[in-house]
Amino acid sequence: MYVRLTSKEMLNMLISPIANIVGDTVKGFIETKKAKAELAVTEIKAKTKLKEDQIAGKVAWEQSAVDQMQGSWKDEFWTLVFGAILLGCFLPFTQEYVEKGFKFLDESTPSWFSTCLILCISASFGIKGASGAIKLFKK
Repeated sequence: MYVRLTSKEMLNMLISPIANIVGDTVKGFIETKKAKAELAVTEIKAKTKLKEDQIAGKVAWEQSAVDQMQGSWKDEFWTLVFGAILLGCFLPFTQEYVEKGFKFLDESTPSWFSTCLILCISASFGIKGASGAIKLFKK
């Protein structure tokens, strides 16, 4: 006994498995794209959170440094030192000593000591970073 199929039924029998394969492939492709997009969003969120934490930590560290400097006398010390040197430049009876002092510092001071002094003074006045301090003093 034979079952006679119409051409439409035969076409459906052939196309149906192919359509299922194509549908599954498209579905898998879409799911892969979604997963990659979710991964990218997760990575961006993680980087953003890390950056926020770094900024918050930096701000907290800077606030801690400011709090610690409130009872410090080093700002006043360096202000007095520079004020005395400046005053000495304009008083005729001290000008010779100031000039000799500058020459001695320029010719005899080791570079490591100059760098340390620059860093100490710049930190006292709130200049951040060694490169920023050295650039400021080289001008």
